Parts: sequence; structure tokens; C-alpha cells
Amino acid sequence: MAKPAASPDVTITGTVIDTYCNTTQGASGAAHKACATACAGKGVSLAILGSDGTIYLPSAPRPQTARTSGCCRSPRQGQVTGVHRENHGLHTIEIRTIEAAT
Repeated sequence: MAKPAASPDVTITGTVIDTYCNTTQGASGAAHKACATACAGKGVSLAILGSDGTIYLPSAPRPQTARTSGCCRSPRQGQVTGVHRENHGLHTIEIRTIEAAT
């Protein structure tokens, strides 16, 4: 099986979402913040909804560091920079920096 190609660092502007409510109900944004925070507290995966509509799952260079990367603590808007990978339609970003959206 071929290893997915990694891009050079890219910067994505978007909003942190919880994957359940977003994919089942289209919920996101400030009106959904309290629910998304509650879902995250229950273990629902968080992801980044890019301004172009692409959903990126945060990843880490090694599986054991994925939970401690600190990339998505609560729903908010911002910019992340890191290595983008895409495999069979699944987009991931290995986050290197996080900043407020400009």
C-alpha cells in the first residue's frame, strides 16, 4: 500500500467543529459552540472545517502524540499551519502552529 503524499506546510483558515453534529446536522459556528464543547467533553472527535468546506482531522507525527497535540480544545475560529495529507478523500493536517483568524 502506497504511503499518502504529504504536502509542504499549508495554512488553513477555518472553524473547529465536532464531527458528529456537523456531519449529521450541518451544525457549526457560534450558535453551536456550547453543544460542540459538550460533545468534545464526551469524546466526540473535533476537526477543522476549512473556509473552502473541506473537513480536516488533526493528526500527529506519531500515533502516541495525537491526543496530546493540543490542536482542538474547544470550537473556535482560527488558522492552522502544518502538513496536509489526503488519502481516499480523508484530509488530515499535522498541525505545527495555531493562530487567531485574520
